[in-house]
Amino acid sequence: MGRSGLAVYLRAAIAAVLLVALAPAVTHADDWSEAQTVTVVAAEYTFEPSSLSFKRGVAYRLHIDNQGKKMHEFTAPEFFKAIGIRDPKVINADLTEIVIQPGEQKDLYFIAQQPGTYKLICSDHDWAGMVGDITITP
Repeated sequence: MGRSGLAVYLRAAIAAVLLVALAPAVTHADDWSEAQTVTVVAAEYTFEPSSLSFKRGVAYRLHIDNQGKKMHEFTAPEFFKAIGIRDPKVINADLTEIVIQPGEQKDLYFIAQQPGTYKLICSDHDWAGMVGDITITP
């Protein structure tokens, strides 16, 4: 291999290393039993807690419990784009919300990936103040 060939090879190798190093966190965990559980209770016109915080690269089990008498939505489309989801079937087909019927509980297993602050609403009850925020920290 000549000098120019070696230079091209080295540039490609460096680019590959940088691509791997800068890639988002892995979207799967080998042992989901170690996922940190965070519970959110939905009731008439509130999420409790209404502010959630997750750390980038950590596996979580978000347990959503509808203790109300009405259907509620955990609507957070930008948040769902910022995480690696174990099983997206818990989220609607548009990947915008989790629908929870009265008395129902759902679990979302994910790894937080993209730091930022994201809006949380119940799309049917945001007018009544059923809103919150979700933060992913570096």
